[in-house]
Amino acid sequence: MTAPARALDREIARLAVPALGALIAEPLFLLTDTALVGHLGAAPLAGLGIAGVILQTAVGLLIFLAYATTPTVARRLGAGDRTGALRAGIDGLWFALLIGVVLLVVGALGAGTLVLAFQTGPAVSEQATKYLVISVLGLPAMLFVIAATGLLRGLQDTRTPLVVATAGFAANAGLNALFIYGFHWGIAGSAAGTVVAQWGMAAVYAVIAVRAARAVGAPLRPGLGGVGRTASAGGWLLIRSAALRLAMLATVWAAGMLGVPGLAAVQVALTLFSTLAFALDALAIAGQAMVGHALGAGDAARVRAVTRRLLTWGVAGGAVLGLLLASAAGVLPGVFTGDGAVRAMLPGILRAMAVGVPLAGLVFVLDGVLLGAGDARYLAWTGLVDVAVYLPLLWWAVAGDGGPVALWLAFGIGYIGARAVTLGVRAAGSRWIVTGA
Repeated sequence: MTAPARALDREIARLAVPALGALIAEPLFLLTDTALVGHLGAAPLAGLGIAGVILQTAVGLLIFLAYATTPTVARRLGAGDRTGALRAGIDGLWFALLIGVVLLVVGALGAGTLVLAFQTGPAVSEQATKYLVISVLGLPAMLFVIAATGLLRGLQDTRTPLVVATAGFAANAGLNALFIYGFHWGIAGSAAGTVVAQWGMAAVYAVIAVRAARAVGAPLRPGLGGVGRTASAGGWLLIRSAALRLAMLATVWAAGMLGVPGLAAVQVALTLFSTLAFALDALAIAGQAMVGHALGAGDAARVRAVTRRLLTWGVAGGAVLGLLLASAAGVLPGVFTGDGAVRAMLPGILRAMAVGVPLAGLVFVLDGVLLGAGDARYLAWTGLVDVAVYLPLLWWAVAGDGGPVALWLAFGIGYIGARAVTLGVRAAGSRWIVTGA
């Protein structure tokens, strides 16, 4: 290995290792909920699946609050404008709070209607609605945390989000166990514990952001121009995120056609996949920060070098995770549910998932690199193309008799494979490498 490659590896590790812990903490919220709620029965677990995908859709659509903030802040930092970088980040925080309040109102009024759209029966709908009505109270805090994390990543700081996320996960796990089993609140206790943890994390990030802004003289009040630019820049990323969430929603809808055990099994599988995805996305986060900073500094050669090293680590990391998942496929089902029918379905799904994890590593790295370059328009249009390829495959999986395993192959190989093609074609060219602040 050459000296420049070793130097890049050290820089990637400096950013990616702390980001790994912070990213895993987010799906661990849902993993904790799944494990605790799963032992309440199949109906609460399936209800958590419905409510979870609705909440993840809302947050996933607005993940551009981080993905737009990170490259913007990193570019300005790379160009030597730290004050401008903080100003852009503060505007992103205000915009996140505004959107969060709007979603809270919409979610509180429309929770029941959203749940009924999945047509899963009264028992599951009741559990899902109960969870969703409480969980929307944490949406403003959740979006604020996303935007604040993007600000710190742009400042090349992934350690602080790790500390905050670790503390938040510990609080979430303890509160959920207390509320569910100590206070006997059932699925409502799971939602309440997560909301309290989310607001605690938001409060910590608010203090950090205020101190950082004051240190360089950046204003704390919202700038209408900056908020408007955040909204405008995020428009294409919103379309990209909407395409991703449409694929996830379609997957859950299709799983609902398999009955309550099938839906519950796919919910566990999606939760595990989200955990693996966020682990691999640590490399993508490093890519966003490093690519944005290099482009701001006008160093196109470094952008190429960073991309090559990240791809190597992404595929290798995916292969390791896939092997670990395949080896644990017989043990993991018992961790998440005591329902015999659900446990019987899970090993086959998890082995099918393991096959596609290296491909997912490639996809997440390429996505992160292009996000760091601000190539949002291409990501938006090709995101729609990827979904158009996936939906016929999903129909095939549901129409056949392959059950949950066929459904997962359609998602993990078909959909993720389509994304690998569209992202790979773009990364091989040079139109996305645009230097300057």
